[in-house]
Amino acid sequence: MISSTVLPASTAHTTRKSFARIPEVVGVPDLIRIQHRSYRWFREEGLKELFEEISPIKDYTGNRLKLSFLSHKFGEPEYSESECRERDLTYAAPLKVKTRLTIVETGEIPEQDLFMGDFPVMTPRGTFIINGAERVVVNQLIRSPGVYFTVENDPATGHRLCLAKVIPDRGAWIEFETSSRGTISVKINRKHKIPVTTLLRAVGYGRDEDLLALFADVDTDPERPFIRATMERDPLVRSEEDALIEFYRKSRPGEPPTVDNARGLINSLLFDPRRYRLSKGGCYKLNKRLGLNRPLTHQALTKEDLVAIVRRLILVNNGLDASDDIDHLGNRRVRAVGELLQSHLRMGLLRMERSIRERMSLLGTESATPSTLVNNRAVIATVREFFGSSRLSQFMDQTNPLAELTHKRRLSALGPGGFSRDRAGFEVRDVHYSHYGRVCPIETPEGRNIGLITSLATYAQVNEFGFIETPYRKVVKALESSSPDIVNKIISEPVFDTEERLIIDAGEIITEEIASKLAELPSRTIKIKPFVSSEIEYFPADEEDKYIIAQANARLDENNQFMDGKVEARYGEKFVAESPDRIDFMDVSTSQIVSVSTSLIPFLEHDDANRALMGSNMQRQSVPLLRPQSPIVGTGMEREIARDSGQVVFAPVDGEIISATARQVILHGDDGKEHTSPLWKFARSNQGTCITQYPRVSKGERVKKGQVLVDGSATDRGELALGQNVICAFLSWEGYTFEDAIVISQRLVQEDEFTSIHIEKYEIEARETKLGPEEITGDIPNISENALRNLDKDGIVRIGAEVSSGDILAGKTTPKGERVLTAEEKLLRAIFGEKARDVKDTSLRMPHGESGRVIDVKRFARHKYRCDKCKVEYHYVKALEDEKCERCQGPLEKLPGDELDAGVLRMIRVLVAQKRKVSVGDKLAGRHGNKGVIAKILPVEDMPYLADGRPVDVILSPLGVPSRMNIGQLLEIHLGWAAHNLGLKIVTPVFNGADEGAIEDALARAWFIERAADGSLEPDGALKRRERARAWLHQRGLDGEKIFDENSNGEARRACLMIWLEDQGVTDVSAMGDEELEQTAQRIYREKKQSPPISGKMTLYDGRTGEAFDEPVTVGCMYIMKLIHLVEDKIHARSTGPYSLITQQPLGGKTQFGGQRFGEMEVWALEAYGAAYNLQEMLTIKSDDVVGRVKTYGAIVKGEEILSLGVSESFKMLIKELQSLGLAVEVLGKEEEQVLRLKELPDEIPRLGINLTGMEIEENE
Repeated sequence: MISSTVLPASTAHTTRKSFARIPEVVGVPDLIRIQHRSYRWFREEGLKELFEEISPIKDYTGNRLKLSFLSHKFGEPEYSESECRERDLTYAAPLKVKTRLTIVETGEIPEQDLFMGDFPVMTPRGTFIINGAERVVVNQLIRSPGVYFTVENDPATGHRLCLAKVIPDRGAWIEFETSSRGTISVKINRKHKIPVTTLLRAVGYGRDEDLLALFADVDTDPERPFIRATMERDPLVRSEEDALIEFYRKSRPGEPPTVDNARGLINSLLFDPRRYRLSKGGCYKLNKRLGLNRPLTHQALTKEDLVAIVRRLILVNNGLDASDDIDHLGNRRVRAVGELLQSHLRMGLLRMERSIRERMSLLGTESATPSTLVNNRAVIATVREFFGSSRLSQFMDQTNPLAELTHKRRLSALGPGGFSRDRAGFEVRDVHYSHYGRVCPIETPEGRNIGLITSLATYAQVNEFGFIETPYRKVVKALESSSPDIVNKIISEPVFDTEERLIIDAGEIITEEIASKLAELPSRTIKIKPFVSSEIEYFPADEEDKYIIAQANARLDENNQFMDGKVEARYGEKFVAESPDRIDFMDVSTSQIVSVSTSLIPFLEHDDANRALMGSNMQRQSVPLLRPQSPIVGTGMEREIARDSGQVVFAPVDGEIISATARQVILHGDDGKEHTSPLWKFARSNQGTCITQYPRVSKGERVKKGQVLVDGSATDRGELALGQNVICAFLSWEGYTFEDAIVISQRLVQEDEFTSIHIEKYEIEARETKLGPEEITGDIPNISENALRNLDKDGIVRIGAEVSSGDILAGKTTPKGERVLTAEEKLLRAIFGEKARDVKDTSLRMPHGESGRVIDVKRFARHKYRCDKCKVEYHYVKALEDEKCERCQGPLEKLPGDELDAGVLRMIRVLVAQKRKVSVGDKLAGRHGNKGVIAKILPVEDMPYLADGRPVDVILSPLGVPSRMNIGQLLEIHLGWAAHNLGLKIVTPVFNGADEGAIEDALARAWFIERAADGSLEPDGALKRRERARAWLHQRGLDGEKIFDENSNGEARRACLMIWLEDQGVTDVSAMGDEELEQTAQRIYREKKQSPPISGKMTLYDGRTGEAFDEPVTVGCMYIMKLIHLVEDKIHARSTGPYSLITQQPLGGKTQFGGQRFGEMEVWALEAYGAAYNLQEMLTIKSDDVVGRVKTYGAIVKGEEILSLGVSESFKMLIKELQSLGLAVEVLGKEEEQVLRLKELPDEIPRLGINLTGMEIEENE
């Protein structure tokens, strides 16, 4: 048989043919710029803002000391990224702040640079390394500060009742409410309600005339005079002082009100920038909503703002202004890493400010210096808390490069200041029209977080105010007469020269000659037929609502002018068909609306949204394979994602490779510099997958700028490669495809197609105990020589050793407690001293069910030395007094020690790599949400095979397609089959890919290549196969060049049907039209069960019998991934093991080596079958009958009959609990004798006394 191996990209698929109907005009931006930009802003601007907020700090009197923070700067990190990963350190840089202390009495102004702590530094990949682990700070999507108006209708009168909320970034919430009686009240911090006129009087509008004048032009409804009705509600308040007293009395009941106190309270609540802050984004929203022009730097409220809010509230009440949609993306903003870190750090700086003030009052002016006043402990603790325990600082998902990238682009509505998943309703989670081009409508988790955690769309960016923007191409409807772009445009109105002579009439094309005439005219604007320019504008969601925007797939001619009289477009939340004259902008790309993960799904438009969601999420769970392949049918995003993943290295300049090894690649650039790229080799990711890099160039090779130098663990020649291209058939096979199960060929196992490497980390610490220090040693008591075979002289496993469950990785002994020694032991102690002291074996062993090869051993100690002569490295618990080498007595050089936790003397870390072949129970998935578990691995000879002898690799259930409505997988399998046979790789972007006709043409060309080969087994190149097919078509009297021309749509399909029908015995096919050819093919299919090649179905033969299956089967090439849900991590079995201390029942779960739960419903099942003895065993000797299970174990070992069944411990526990309630419960036999004796406290312990010995007292029976 011919092998069905799909050739790797490097040999077979040398080109990518694009089926995109619309060219991409804007390149995909840097996909992690949101992280880099935000962190850069924090370092340059955010910290500066914080120090300006608290600076200067004065003592409580305000006239002794004044501390100012002048500037800040970051130093260089002490350790490199790789050192931090290896030694569990934080990749951080020291922050130094220049301070100035002004001593008022003496006039001294000492300046000093102070160390404020180490701040974590963002790596070039947009991550942080905290204690050796990579973490990501997730972007938070929250409601923007600003003012929001919502409306309810009064059920009694039908009037609109508006509620206005002013949401600050920091400070008091203010709510303005309209009552059914037409009065407006205000609540501050959701406390006591006061009339809005009282608040306005209190801030300076004291007289009735002033108040009425402020709202005279908006409060115009004679039936509902809001301000007058509100004033009448509180007739006793008629001046500013009255209002201040009333406000204080309501806000602070019980305290004596004074005018000064009240004024101070209002100022601190609303107008003090230190207590009330709208933020830059909040000021922007306030200006926009209220039509103000307040400076963005002033971030507290003003009394003019309060007046403007009430005015707008009245307009909304009167139906003259619209209410706000709270879920509109224009009302939600993103807080990225910089802003989140800034708001968290603010708390630390405020704590530090308090401590500085306290120290100022304690220290005398003569001893006060900046260093004695400033204590940075609060700042360091705040930073550590943010990165270590904040809900938005997360352990990075490193399963594969796509998972990393998606994690950095994630948007979370949870976290501090956001929603709680229990209170978030449907509206918050739902897709909103304003998400278009900003937030992906597909990618979100399936569980409780659905809709709360989303992903940034591919082209989206965040502006300076935190609002998400998306790009659009500007539609130009008029140009200046002197513009060079005016050539070849169609004029919309006649143009006359200065003497009223016609230069060009409406509808004519502007030639270069006419353009030069127009340029000579006085400058004027000339209307032209609208065309789409290359000018890009970014819009936030609220700005976009003003414009009519065409879709990216609107048809354009070569001059970028709309070809259709009506263009499909969006206007706000409506979809409209408008004439080109009314179009303002156009989408930049068809993949603009989806995230990077979703944009990897070919034929996304043919998949149901729920399955597309699963496909997006499952791609992030795929495991990097040993030899990954990029997909034959891709979307074009694979290269962009690999570029920003950080695992692929591209040539920065043209040049020549002077070294290419497994450790590094060195490029000698034409710029005269050497560019070195060190490679990661078999590093462990956060999820235990393998991160490794391979050189893709060789020494002496010339490379161009942008060429791939180094590939990562899940990339193939610079393209993302998460799985394998395999030949699949949709077929039911002996019931093994039941419930989406999958049958695969033994070939995939033998040739390591789905083999992955997983690396596990094992650690052990030697600690100081009360009985003495623990010791890492090979001298372990009661251990055989065989068990020690892989250990070195220090008792640590050697690199390269094969280890399995139970094997020792690092030997460790722990001192036992002292006890009374026997005479023999005293003699041994006297002879051997402390060496003979009792120790117990607490070695690090491989867990149950694990195995692999040791690839690395790291040793951590507080004191390290290296011999200058023999270069041996020594690790010691204590510092040496005599620094000489144990081996050669040479001098020792002291090395920097490791930072270990308190009480830890040494730590050993062992990395074990495991090669996992695909096996029954592993989960496979495609990109369309089509997932399943491997049910059977068949020998290659038993797999169904094609007419030419090629066996298929994977059998999928055909029932998994219709109900799931993910038809994209069928289009992928057809196009994949054509591309596989044509020797191509395909690009079919989302919403802009191959249509049905293009796929049929490709299948036809693939069939011509098969027919022309005529069973030839020679491994020809793709070009040679195509040439042979063209020649074969010429022999049949057809135009081979035209049929293989990519621009001739439908030619290949027609030729294929004609040749196939002739092969089936049909005559006069050349005279048939396309429709008649189609009908004839369908008739033959019904009669002979023969399917035409363009259908993608073919006759398949049973590998066991050699007989053809009854119906033609869909066979093709599909991209399949192996997910991280591996059976080896989940399968578990137990005979005996640990038990719970109180109930004495087995523990649960694989990690606790627990048993299988036999719960209430399982008991019912056995009861229903009447299986009494099985049930009794389950509830006693297999569970918590302590005596019975020991006796049963002994009986099984000795081969004896199982006799006794005791009473379960949980029953005894129940009786004890009843006794604790004062109920004397006893179990009596037939003769009323006591059957069950429970352990009672012995008589020696006094009643109601407590045993403080810590020793269990046994009952003497």
